[in-house]
This record gives sequence, C-alpha cells and structure tokens, in this order.
Amino acid sequence: MNKRKYRMKKIFFIATLALLTACEKSFEQYPPDKLSPENAFNTEKDLQLYANSFYNNLPSANDIVRGDQTSDFLVGSTIDNYLSGSYSAAQAGGWTWEPLRNINYFLEQMVRAQISDESRKHFEGLARFFRAYFYFNKVKQFGNVPWQEKTLTIDDPDLYKTQDSRAYVMEKVLADLNFACENISPAIDPTSSQISRPVALAFKSRICLFEGTYRKYHEELSLQATANTWLQEAADAAKQVIDGGQYRLNIESDPTTSFRNLFINEQPKTNEIMLAAINNASLRVLNDANWYWTSATYGRRLSFTKTFVNTFLNRDGSRFTDQANYNQIPFWEEVKNRDLRLQQCIRMGSYQREGQPAPPDFTYTYTGYMPYKFTLDSKATDGRAENNNSLPLMRYAEVLLNYAEAMAELNRFTEAEWNLTIKLLRERAGLSNTAMPLTADTYLEQEYFADQNLSAALLEIRRERAIELAMEGFRYDDLMRWKLANLLLKPYTGLYVPAMNTPYDLNEDGKDDVSFVTAVPSNPQKGIVYFVINGTQHYLTNQTSGNIVAQNNLRRIFDDFMYLRPIPIEEITLNPDLKQNAGWESR
Repeated sequence: MNKRKYRMKKIFFIATLALLTACEKSFEQYPPDKLSPENAFNTEKDLQLYANSFYNNLPSANDIVRGDQTSDFLVGSTIDNYLSGSYSAAQAGGWTWEPLRNINYFLEQMVRAQISDESRKHFEGLARFFRAYFYFNKVKQFGNVPWQEKTLTIDDPDLYKTQDSRAYVMEKVLADLNFACENISPAIDPTSSQISRPVALAFKSRICLFEGTYRKYHEELSLQATANTWLQEAADAAKQVIDGGQYRLNIESDPTTSFRNLFINEQPKTNEIMLAAINNASLRVLNDANWYWTSATYGRRLSFTKTFVNTFLNRDGSRFTDQANYNQIPFWEEVKNRDLRLQQCIRMGSYQREGQPAPPDFTYTYTGYMPYKFTLDSKATDGRAENNNSLPLMRYAEVLLNYAEAMAELNRFTEAEWNLTIKLLRERAGLSNTAMPLTADTYLEQEYFADQNLSAALLEIRRERAIELAMEGFRYDDLMRWKLANLLLKPYTGLYVPAMNTPYDLNEDGKDDVSFVTAVPSNPQKGIVYFVINGTQHYLTNQTSGNIVAQNNLRRIFDDFMYLRPIPIEEITLNPDLKQNAGWESR
C-alpha cells in the first residue's frame, strides 16, 4: 500500500471517530482537538462504538440482492466483464486494506480500556473475527496476500512487503476464528444484527468448508494433504451450532410461505436468520430488490435456467429428470407438484401481485423462470430503491448444509447426518419422501459434476445447497472452490415451447401471456407479449419448437488461471515486490 493511502487513512479514521463520538449521547465528550487514543478507548461503550464500524465490512442488502448475478443458473442481459475475455490486471480492483488498518488499530488501542477480562476478550474476539473475515475475502480473490497484524506507519518497511503464502495466511485466519469462537459473547442477539458466538461459529463453518474443498479440488496448490483438517474444522464448528439448539428452520402453518417469508419481512425471522442486513422503513435504511428484479432496464433481467429448475425434485421426492421427455413438458405442467421452494422462488401458478395474476413476464424474463424470492408483492417499490425487507447474511439452513457437505467430503456422512440436515430441509420444502437416496442422480452427474466421481449423498447435498441458497450470493464461490468454472460457460436454457406463433397461458388463469415469434405481428393481441426467436440471440433447440436457448450472443471465457483475480497493475507499480498471479502477467 502506498504512503499517500496511509496518510488519507489516518485523516479518515480521526474524522470518522470524531463523527461517531458526536452522535453517541452517552459517550463522554472531549474537545475535538483533544481526541486521542488516551481518551477514546477507556470504557466498554467506547469500544462498542468503535467496533460498530466493523460491520460496514459485511455485505449490504443491495450486495445480497445482486449476490448471484454471476453464476451458472441465472441468465441476464449482460455478463460480468470478468468473463468477457478482455479483462486485464489494468482493470482489476479489490486490493484495498483500509478496513484491516481500522481493525488492527482497535486491537492495539483497546488495551487502554478499564473493563473486565470477559469484556476485553469479547471485543478482541469481535475484532479478530472481522480480521479473519477480511482476509478470507482477500484470499478468495487473490490467493497469496500479505498478512499484517499491526498498524503500519508510513515509514514501516512492511508497507512494501511481498505476499505471504495462502497456507500461512489461512492458518492466521483460523487462529483468529478460533479465538473469536471461544471469546465472543454467547448471548444471542434478538435483532440478528450483531456477531455472537454462534454466528462466529457459523461463519467459521463457511470459511473452513471453502478452504477445505478449495484445497481438495485445486490440485495445483499442492495442499490436498491439508484439506481434511479444514473440513473437520468446518464440521466441528457447524455441529457446535446445531448442538447448541438456539436456532431452527423457519416452519410456519402454511408450508407455501415458510421459505419465502425469510426474505420479505422487515423484522428478520430470528429463529433461523442468525445475522441479517437490516433494513427499516422508518429509519430510511432500504434496498432496491424490487427495482432490480422487476425492471427490464434497471436490473439485468436475471432469470433461472431450465437446467437448474430441472434439479428441483417432485413433491413425492422423486427426481423430475427421471421421467421421460422431462425437457418437453410445458411450463404450466412442469412446475406442478414440485419442491415447494420452486413456487416460492419463481412466478408460477396462482402467484399474484396486488390481487392480480402475475405470470412470468417476457418483457423481463429470457427463460420463463422469473425469480421473485427477494421482491415484495406490492408494486410500490418497483421503480425505486425503497424495499424495507431485511435480507439474511447467515442462516441456520446454511449451517446444516455446511455440516452435511463437510462430513460427506470426509467420507463420514451417514443416514444420521442426513436426518439431521438434508431431511429437515426437504421436509420444510413439502417433500413426502425424504429418505436418503442410495443411487446417484445421473442428471446431476452429467449436467453438473462430470468427472468429479461424487457419492450419491454428496450429489444430493450439492443439489440441496444450490436450491436452498439460490440468489443469496453463494453460487460463484461454490463453483470456484469446487473448480467448476466450466459451468459458467454452459448454454442458457429456458422453458419448452411446443410451437411457434401460438399464444400460451403460462399460469392457467384463462388469459394468454406469451407467443414466441420470428417477428412481432402487425396486429398484436392485447395482453400477449411477443418474444422474438431470431435464431441467433435466442433460438429453439428444434428450430420451430423445443427449449429456448437464450442470450446466445453473450461470449464467455474462463481460463484456469482466472480462479484467482489479478493483482491490480498499479499496486505492483507502487510495490514491485508484489508478485502477479500466474497467467495474468501479460493480460
């Protein structure tokens, strides 16, 4: 990091702390020109006020809204520039370290506080949790990064050090996580807005699962021998949360709303949601979910692919793709009697907005599978960023999935683990047969996980993870850790079209919704959207019938070296000791 950035960071820190001090009525006041570490780190309230700034490092609700826009199961109007083939180190970003300095400064100064040992350890654990979280995100992006656990001054030679190895940095991350999980207060936060010990354990399970599977599937790292250590840490952390009994899946009297209600309420469902990006209408803390997911121009017109929708099981627990001609079933038939999460994720059947039928809208969707998981049924916020629904950052459902996957990767997954995890998720989804399958699903093997030789149970765990967490920002990271970026290059498939130039009633409300044509007719029928199949951007698999192949014009490239992002070229210019990630040297 360059000296100018550090000078700016000092100014920013003092200004921020002064502002926070002025806003806290109960915080002892000091003259602005007397603000210093000696009088800013004295009490528990002082530490809490400072520690609140760490939460800015977590994703916002708007980040979650866009979380899976780069994935294999959503198609939109554009693709991430990273996949375009023209991305280079000159365009790279993310090499920012200001949040780390903020955390390390706190750790150095908090020793001044006159507080109990228990409180001191809590605040140290909180800071170390956020340092681990910061470094985890850096390692995901760049692999090797420089580890710093002190506040650097402008003349410190470590300002210009080279990267430390991934193995070294992640061992430091694990040490921080372990301290956090042992010392952060175990008290559950009733608002789901604060880091507690169970939340820290849940994040530890996420981070360790990522690292363990990344090491297992990325042989080029030569770290496979250590993969199981991380997987065991993931399993142990998740199991502590499960055994704690403080959280459970959200199950309501109406099974058709239990899942979606996790994402559309201002007050988080704290029985399952462990940590949330809180939105609040009265405080004017809002997100843009409706605008992003219902606008044909503001968002990216994202829709699920049929390849993904095919993975939703039938309500009786059987595999949708085991039936003959599963790709040739009209939309209004294929969505019936499926896993209840399907109807809580996409517009289908009897879904209404403000009392009016709301079928898939082909002025927005490219595939027919139009998501509404995060959007409110009211249209009031469709054109502005005023959604007040809080969105989850950590759910108990993820903890169950982390535990199941870690145990399966360790070859220690039995029916007991199935019943503790996947069975519960499928029961909430309304499946009548939730028994652990004994045979591998050939559809999942062929379409998703060819050449990975996964067990039947692990295939089902990955199915469950994709469905349960869809749109919540996990899919890209999952593909990266499993070394399956090739899935980002698959054709984008859509619903089955029996015939061209024929109107279809997608939600069976007695009104036709869409007709697939080569050109919009001169006398269009009111209420029907004419979706142009031009043979290039969009085409049908059998020319005049078949599944839509959408956005075929979106060129995508992913080379193996792209699993790690490039170090921004300007940072290497400032610090020549930094080493560019392999493959990016000439890009």
